[in-house]
Amino acid sequence: MTPDESRSTVALVTGGASGVGRTIAEFLMAEGASVHVLDAAQKHIDDFIAANPDATATLCDVGNPDQVEAAFSDLQARHGALHILVNNAGIAGPAGPVEDLDVDDWVRCIDVNLNGVFYVTRQAIPLLREQTGGAIVNLASNAGLFGCPHRSPYVASKWAMIGLTKTWAMELGSHNIRVNAVCPTSVEGERINGVIEADAAKRGLTAAEIRDVYQRQSSMRTFVTAEDVANMVVFLASDKAARISGQAIAVDGHTETLSNWLDH
Repeated sequence: MTPDESRSTVALVTGGASGVGRTIAEFLMAEGASVHVLDAAQKHIDDFIAANPDATATLCDVGNPDQVEAAFSDLQARHGALHILVNNAGIAGPAGPVEDLDVDDWVRCIDVNLNGVFYVTRQAIPLLREQTGGAIVNLASNAGLFGCPHRSPYVASKWAMIGLTKTWAMELGSHNIRVNAVCPTSVEGERINGVIEADAAKRGLTAAEIRDVYQRQSSMRTFVTAEDVANMVVFLASDKAARISGQAIAVDGHTETLSNWLDH
C-alpha cells in the first residue's frame, strides 16, 4: 500500500478478531486500510469492534462453505471491493501419535486450516481480479517446512497451504495478484501455551521444560511475537513487495529442526 492508495484499500483477515489475526488486522488499519474480519467467535468480534469501531466483521466458521459464501455477500455489501486477503484462521488440531488420533479431530483440523483457505480464496479471487492487482497472504507455519512429531493433521494442513500458495501464484500472476505464505514458528500467546501445557502433562514434565525444548529448535532460541508476524504480512501485502510471489517466508529465528530429543 502506498500512502495515497491505502485509504481505498480493503483487506479481509480471517480469524481476524483475536490473537495473531487481530494484530494483523490492526497493523493493516494502521497503514490506512479498511479492514473486514471473519471470526468464529462472537465474543472475539464484539471485543475487536469495540476497540476498532472503524473496522467491520462477520461471524463465520471458515470450515463451513455456506457461511463463507454468506460472509462474502456481507463483505461486498459493506465495502464493494477487495484488495488484500489474509488467510489466517486456523486451529492447533489434535496432538499425538498418528495411530492414536481421532478421525473427527483430524477432519476438523483439515476443515478449518486447509478447506477453509480454499473456501475463502475461491470467493475472493473474482473480487481481486476486478482490481488492478491484489495480494493474498496465507498464514502457514514452519511446520509446513519441516516434519513435526505428534502434529500430523496440523502439519498436513500447513504443507498443503504452501503448495496452494505456489500453485495460486502461478494461476493468478497474470492478473497481477501475488500469493505468498508466511511461516512462523510458535507465536507467544494463549495458543502455544495451551500446546505446551498439554505436551507437558502428557510427558510428566513442567511447562518450562517443554518450552525450553521447543525454543532450542531455533538458532535464536526464541518464539516470535504476533507483531513479528504482522509486520511480514503487511510488507507482503504492500507495494514494497510488488515482485514477490509464490514464496513461503519463515519468521522463526531460523528453525533448525522440529524434531526433539523427547521423541527418541
